[in-house]
Amino acid sequence: MNNALHNDLIVIDGLQYSNWSRKIFEQLHQGGVTMVHATIVYHEQIRETLLRIAEWNRHFEQNSDLIMPVKSAADILLAKKLGKVGIMFGAQNCSPIEDDIGMIEVMRELNLMIMQLTYNNQSLLACGCYEAEDSGVTRFGRQAIKEMNRVGMVIDMSHSAERSTLEAIEISQRPIVISHANPTSFHEAKRNKSDTVLKALGESGGLLGFSLYPFHLKNGPDCTLNEFCDMVTSTAELMGIDHIGIGTDLCQEQPLSILEWMRNGRWSKDMDYGEGSKANANWPRPLSWFKDSRDFPNITNGLLARGFSHEDVAKVMGRNWLNFLDDALKPINVGL
Repeated sequence: MNNALHNDLIVIDGLQYSNWSRKIFEQLHQGGVTMVHATIVYHEQIRETLLRIAEWNRHFEQNSDLIMPVKSAADILLAKKLGKVGIMFGAQNCSPIEDDIGMIEVMRELNLMIMQLTYNNQSLLACGCYEAEDSGVTRFGRQAIKEMNRVGMVIDMSHSAERSTLEAIEISQRPIVISHANPTSFHEAKRNKSDTVLKALGESGGLLGFSLYPFHLKNGPDCTLNEFCDMVTSTAELMGIDHIGIGTDLCQEQPLSILEWMRNGRWSKDMDYGEGSKANANWPRPLSWFKDSRDFPNITNGLLARGFSHEDVAKVMGRNWLNFLDDALKPINVGL
């Protein structure tokens, strides 16, 4: 175990939605995590989003020795220097802006840095991966992408359908992310992405965060570290080593009610099981080699054992995310 090398790395987790507590912040610290993109919204609208931000303000106040807010790539480097875990806010749906394009700038000023255009379903902006017909990016979506580009809010297409994702890559004047998904070629799942999407993402300067959520992996909870490293290797060949990272999709210590909120929101009277089923409705069993954030060194060591150079391991574990965010979070003028 080369934990000394791991502890020197910038380690970025491209997405978590854990049941945040001091215990979990300590685990992030113990796992050498420099920054985590923390989901604060699934289906919450404006007022509820503000309440989530207020909750995080209390976390920052009460755990200032362990965590700090991240508003820029420079803050990620500062978190590393201070030995703290940086927290970057993100939304897994476009519900925080409701039907008001002006809310994009407002939410960005409140440090909502990353926003998905849709979560599984058709939204006002684009189409989700669970719809039978992919209508692509909507008129509002085109305007929203332009505004997100302008204010420096990252476009995330993790839960979007194929046409919508390809159109977002094409429309956006800045590279986008798929923060937590895997190649369909590794495991067939509605949430995973085709080689066509991944190639376009890499060619446009975008970034893929590999998911460790068992429903997204070959053999589910029994996926081995070697199999995961196989996926990283083949995707690096497809997209280029500079365009891949980690986005665990870790939902640690969350109750079943949260999983049902993710899947059903307020839109369905019937129970939707998402990637599960009626017979398998609960959270999946965790991977043996990645149960929580303390296991991040296992990924570093797995990649080293696979033959990745120290430089390339550093890229996958966080440097690629850092380089991406260094540009993506800066506001620009794109012309209206």
